[in-house]
Amino acid sequence: MTDLDGRYPHFSANRAAAPPPAEAKQRGDHPVSEQVHLVGGAFWGSDPQAELTWMRASAPVYWDDRGQAWGISKHADVKYASLHPEIFSSAGGIRPDAPAVPQLIDMDGDAHLRRRKLVSQGFTARRVAELEPRIRQICDSLLDAVCEQGECDFVWDVAARLPLIVIADALGVAPEDRDQLLRWSDDLLSGLTDVADPELAGRAGAAFMGYAEYTSRVIADRRENPRDDVISKLVHARLEGEGLDGDRLDQEALIHDSLLVLIGGDETTRHVLSGGAYQLCIHPDQRRLLIEDPGRIPVAVEEMLRWVSPVKNMNRTLTRDFVLRGQQLREGDNALLLYPSANRDEEVFADPFRFDVTRQPNDHLAFGLGAHFCLGAALGRLELRVMFERLLARLPDLSVGGEPPRRQANFISGYEAMQVTFTPVPRSERAV
Repeated sequence: MTDLDGRYPHFSANRAAAPPPAEAKQRGDHPVSEQVHLVGGAFWGSDPQAELTWMRASAPVYWDDRGQAWGISKHADVKYASLHPEIFSSAGGIRPDAPAVPQLIDMDGDAHLRRRKLVSQGFTARRVAELEPRIRQICDSLLDAVCEQGECDFVWDVAARLPLIVIADALGVAPEDRDQLLRWSDDLLSGLTDVADPELAGRAGAAFMGYAEYTSRVIADRRENPRDDVISKLVHARLEGEGLDGDRLDQEALIHDSLLVLIGGDETTRHVLSGGAYQLCIHPDQRRLLIEDPGRIPVAVEEMLRWVSPVKNMNRTLTRDFVLRGQQLREGDNALLLYPSANRDEEVFADPFRFDVTRQPNDHLAFGLGAHFCLGAALGRLELRVMFERLLARLPDLSVGGEPPRRQANFISGYEAMQVTFTPVPRSERAV
């Protein structure tokens, strides 16, 4: 017995308590289990809530043969793993099918803490708050560009562009290069799938090289000519104190962590914007609540985050043998934290498959938890709040046909495109 057992009776460090994965396979226990493929792009691109619901009820710690990873589906277990990196480590890499890379998110312990302190200097609460007027301006500019048309692709015309512009500004990307930045981001994420596609892999590799070359030029400029942007903060950030010796990010760290800022800030917010807008379209009663009382929008944003859960999973590597809900996890095993499942856990969320913009409390894990809690959470929430304030004020009758297609990717995923219609009105009448 350990100190975990009293508070978490399903946890134990007793190595002999359960059989190894080869003897504990649950495939075939239920027809739904045959569909589970936790590193499958098609799996996450098909809204796998039926499979995840089965996992929570029948196999909450599930060994996926094809993915060679455990799936951790319960809210309490995802939370526990997130708070215990000494057992569930990020240092082995956040993807189960790829090695760790030299970036903040693939670190633990003191190395992670020091790196995070450096990167966080670009995302202070004061700095984020100061961005609100600029974000409001961007939102209105994007809506101005479509409001007279009466229709648009909400993903590409609105949802993808808001976080892209904000992150591009932060990373020192010139306005004329934003579309290229978006292509790099898309190619990198689209390449994260189980399908052996040389074209996707080639595009992802070319995207990384293109981004690294571009960012290296920006870094060189900011070393000599610092500006009021996040990349300048990262270039010149240093830690002072006993034993720190003015720690700062080297070239490799700057490239990888700025890329993390791009993907984390652009892709995730985009999918919550489009997924949240879709839910408001198909639930007019919920939309009406927000139109009548915009003060409800911050609470609604938390429900959108729970509902969409744009980061589908993060890998953790077991540092020791460990028993979780009767399953023996071995040192070196991959364990995927399944956020869309945790955020529908019936033991935590009342009526979890009901989209409720008034839901409180809302203990979702869309931003993760613990040492790796998303650095850009405050910025993402600000972008979501301001966009929905402006969208509901200016395009209150937004409508959509059927559910849009989803991206076939296994890490960050959401709607690929979403055609919407609304009453066309001249900009002068829309602007507030």
